[in-house]
Amino acid sequence: MSGLLALLDDVAAIAKVAAASVDDVIGQAAKASAKAAGAVIDDAAVTPKYVTGFSADRELPIIWRIAKGSLRNKLVFLLPAGLALSAFAPWAITPLLMLGGCYLCFEGAEKVAHAVGIGGHGHTDHPKAAEVPDDPAHLEEEKAQGAIKTDFILSAEIMTIALAAIPASTFWMEAATLAGVAIIITLAVYGSVALIVKADDLGLAMASHGRFAPTRSLGRGIVHAMPWVLKTLLVVGTAAMLWVGGNIIVHGLEVLGYDTLGHFTHDWAAAAGHAVSETWQGAAEWATKAAMDGVFGLGLGLVLIPIGEKIVTPLWRAVFHRKKLQA
Repeated sequence: MSGLLALLDDVAAIAKVAAASVDDVIGQAAKASAKAAGAVIDDAAVTPKYVTGFSADRELPIIWRIAKGSLRNKLVFLLPAGLALSAFAPWAITPLLMLGGCYLCFEGAEKVAHAVGIGGHGHTDHPKAAEVPDDPAHLEEEKAQGAIKTDFILSAEIMTIALAAIPASTFWMEAATLAGVAIIITLAVYGSVALIVKADDLGLAMASHGRFAPTRSLGRGIVHAMPWVLKTLLVVGTAAMLWVGGNIIVHGLEVLGYDTLGHFTHDWAAAAGHAVSETWQGAAEWATKAAMDGVFGLGLGLVLIPIGEKIVTPLWRAVFHRKKLQA
């Protein structure tokens, strides 16, 4: 009997350890996911364009297809690559993270430049709504594959940011945390996209079939608000990309031993904190540092635009277009 009680006690202890490990994984995954805010918001802002022009009954299936492709990108390709980097080439994480930061700065600056009309002829966030495909099934396949390829770049940045944010731990803890990040981010992004895409349909249904006047008014309000919600999301996503991208570069330079810019932003943030009451000191310091990181990210991105458009993009298209022709 004492042996059985001892065994049960051991099982209870193991269960407690397992529960604590799960809590640690979930907590670390949530924190690491928060670090990738800029890329996540931009992903959610960009994705709705891929269902523009399709019938309402095809929107959710397309989003679900893209979501599955995104999760496959993260779990099948990027998670093993991240773990291999962490195990065999941890020195490469910071340079790769900075490369991803440059990409975020480039994308954010390109959106700003396009918005103010000073250049940036890259991606557009407002595809022609009147586009009517001759073969809807073929266009759906093309759009979904294009979205999954674009997602791969953003997912790579998200997973790299998450990997850098995870404290040193065991291989399995890192693997579980990265898998948690992949699942949390994918659910957050594509769940939000599904809500955004279907919100106008919900509003239209409420406006047309609502039994009460307040319901119909709310439906009309949702329909009229959605274009502004999408525009606001794009603005917030762009600002977040520049902030996160700039912060990644500044922090990466500090890790590599070039800490002048980091000290400069820290000193200005501290000065802003001292200029307000103690209650608002933390908020003022954070806002100042975020703004300076964003301005730096915008400046760097504007420098990178001609490099990306004149050198990187033509090379990329030449290589992959050639592969497509050979296939």
